[in-house]
Amino acid sequence: MRRTIRATGALIVSGILAVGLVPVATAEPGPAPSATAGPSHGDDVRNHEYWLDELGIRNAWKKSTGKGVKVAVIDTGVDAHHPDLQGSVEKGHDVSGGGSADGWKPIGAEPEHGTLVASMIAGHGHAGRDADQAPKGEPGQGAGVIGVAPEASIIPISTWLGTENPGGVSVDDQIPRAVKQAVDSGAQVINLSIGSSKTTWPESWDSAFQYAQDHDVVVVASAGNRGSGVTQVGAPSTIPGVVSVGGIDRSGRASWDSSSQGISIAVAAPSEDLIGAMPNNQYGLWSGTSGSAPMVSGVVALMRQKFPDESASQIIQRLISTAKDQGAPGRDPEYGFGAVDPAAALTREEDVGGVHENPLGSVEAWAKIHRRAVPTDEPSQPPEAEHAVGEKIDPVAAPQPQPTSEVKLLLPVILLVAVAAWMWLIAAGTVARLRRILGSPPHPPHRAIVEYWGWGRRRRNSDGESQRRSTDFWGPRA
Repeated sequence: MRRTIRATGALIVSGILAVGLVPVATAEPGPAPSATAGPSHGDDVRNHEYWLDELGIRNAWKKSTGKGVKVAVIDTGVDAHHPDLQGSVEKGHDVSGGGSADGWKPIGAEPEHGTLVASMIAGHGHAGRDADQAPKGEPGQGAGVIGVAPEASIIPISTWLGTENPGGVSVDDQIPRAVKQAVDSGAQVINLSIGSSKTTWPESWDSAFQYAQDHDVVVVASAGNRGSGVTQVGAPSTIPGVVSVGGIDRSGRASWDSSSQGISIAVAAPSEDLIGAMPNNQYGLWSGTSGSAPMVSGVVALMRQKFPDESASQIIQRLISTAKDQGAPGRDPEYGFGAVDPAAALTREEDVGGVHENPLGSVEAWAKIHRRAVPTDEPSQPPEAEHAVGEKIDPVAAPQPQPTSEVKLLLPVILLVAVAAWMWLIAAGTVARLRRILGSPPHPPHRAIVEYWGWGRRRRNSDGESQRRSTDFWGPRA
């Protein structure tokens, strides 16, 4: 599918894939555009941000701009020198071993991703040739990308999830380190525009995400892209307490290419025909829930400034209760509780004073049910799961009941019977067959893929099959 953007009579980009990304403009001031960048003025970029009006973000700015709120972007690093981000990016961290200590160095096979995400959260624009300042009453400056929370600050935590990490740190280690580092750096919101091909996650992640919840941090993650072949939401969006964000098109319908589905989706936001800042003073068109998540992170930043005394759990309750219900009534696997509504989240009267627990669940409560504990003599009675609002955990993941004392008393008898049966098998001459079975190599497991949910790219899975993914990064999880 081809798309073009026109502004002030100049053709900016032609031949844009629906889930593709190419540089489209160069911000001013800065070096001349590269060979792949078309001519543009910064305000042409601003005009492409349709969600500012369609989501009511401009109205929301009358109540909050995110000033003083810190948002951690766990991604590929953020170009802090882009004119639309200068002054808004704090000294961050690198957990990959392959980036810069401050998280400002874009890294990986497609290093643009982190800067794109950060600009959609806290871009403040810049003074362009035709627009020295923003329209009266609006924050930031009039040219370039302006984020949902233009006066928030970004804490970049750089990770390397694309090609083989030269720093040698595994994905399983990078993610929990990044989450804990974000919390310790003072983040009030964490954005994770990454996804996995599996709903499960390493046990080592439990403590990190619980650490964020214990420190009153709202964690937002992208749900993934159905058009890539991932038909269900994967981790970390499936982790209890995480605000999982699905994607919608400009008509407000669930996006087919640039979203996924699953019971863990909390809210939805635009995921198609997006624009953001890229390193080297450029801009890019892109699609995917990698862009939906930072929109919601920006809204959460607005809420955290507007309601400074509310806990993360209360903020999440306010976010989901003010969402515009779409699809099936109530919560559904495509829209969650509905499309995010920034103005309603900031202005509607919501009684959240009685909310003391994360309405999307907690890792600690989930782990008590689903991480196998040491068996005791007493039967295990699984409590009600705290996944989402009144939902039950998928029964497939439910823990198995532990053996009772009576069953344990029968174990010696069972063992004797088993030994007798084994002797009979030997006498029957079946040992050779058992050896063939036991000696057969197991089917190689399909390795999980941890990805940045962005634009289209081809890659090979662990079985050697070439697949097209609506993502910009991919990499096997150790």
